[in-house]
Amino acid sequence: MLCRDGKLSLFCFSIALLVALLPELFSRLEFDIYSKYFQNVLFVHFLQYGFSNFILLLLFGGFEYQVALRSTFLGYVVGVAITIFSIASPSWRMFGVYMAVIAIFHYTEFLAIAWTNPSSLSIDSFVLNHSVSYGIAACSSWIEFVIERYYFPEMKMASSVSYIGLILSTLGELLRKSAMFTAKHNFNHIVQSAKKRNHELITHGIYGIFRHPSYVGWFYWAIGTQLILQNPFCVLAYTVASWRFFHDRILIEEITLLNFFGEAYAEYQGKVPTGLPFISGYKINL
Repeated sequence: MLCRDGKLSLFCFSIALLVALLPELFSRLEFDIYSKYFQNVLFVHFLQYGFSNFILLLLFGGFEYQVALRSTFLGYVVGVAITIFSIASPSWRMFGVYMAVIAIFHYTEFLAIAWTNPSSLSIDSFVLNHSVSYGIAACSSWIEFVIERYYFPEMKMASSVSYIGLILSTLGELLRKSAMFTAKHNFNHIVQSAKKRNHELITHGIYGIFRHPSYVGWFYWAIGTQLILQNPFCVLAYTVASWRFFHDRILIEEITLLNFFGEAYAEYQGKVPTGLPFISGYKINL
């Protein structure tokens, strides 16, 4: 059951998405209110988004405001992304797809926790401030896209590579969310250092195929985003950086899980792989 904050986020995300689509919708329908004054699309979006944030300030406060603010932002990004894909020049359209993939991923991270483990829900559940390295990686991919598009615009046209990336990102996203809904209250964005009373070892469903399905999903989702943009340098950089991150993360997490569940987890390790290439995890002989 979706908690109150989850419902609020879904409402704000949906309304913001629809509002972001209005300028293009009015233009296509040739409404009289879409006068020459409103044909500056960037100005219209600036007004719409600014007014939306003003309304949020009037309606909400504290944690609810922070949830509404981020959900509205991500919903608006998806709406703008759809517009870019619909009307932008061919070399920009896949950037619109990329924007939608990124925004949906971060919003559904929050939504999934709000549905499955509301007691651990926080602003960090959006994973927008994951780390400095994550921000640098995102900015690097934008810079590579813009530079390559400027010099080689044909390189950024939609192709089989970009659609393979979209499929990979979609499957990675579904795998990660499947893991979250399977683990339910046992899933947390932060590696836990102390075992909670209701913490269980999950070995069924997708966890019967991969020991770390949420990491597997995120790994391939990240690589897929760069294939969508057809960024050759960032495809390689994201693959290496993500592999190193999850290699270290899994080692830390499995030490914790062995402390929590002992022999039961050691037996599970022997039956199910991590799911990530060339990462075996932390194993001990009990």
